[in-house]
Amino acid sequence: MTISDQIRVLCARLNISQAELARRMGQTPQGFSAKMKRKSFTVNELEEIANATGVQFKRSFALSSGEEI
Repeated sequence: MTISDQIRVLCARLNISQAELARRMGQTPQGFSAKMKRKSFTVNELEEIANATGVQFKRSFALSSGEEI
């Protein structure tokens, strides 16, 4: 699943449109849609999405031992 797919699922579960998410982030819906098509989000932007939607964004690497770094 791509990051854009994950964002679509997030919007669906929160019952908000991608355009609404863009507005909450201070972006235009057109610009946000272009980012979704390119699948080009920075970690900072993903954190902004989490803040705009009131969810937690986690990023880590999971080792085979189960340890996350």
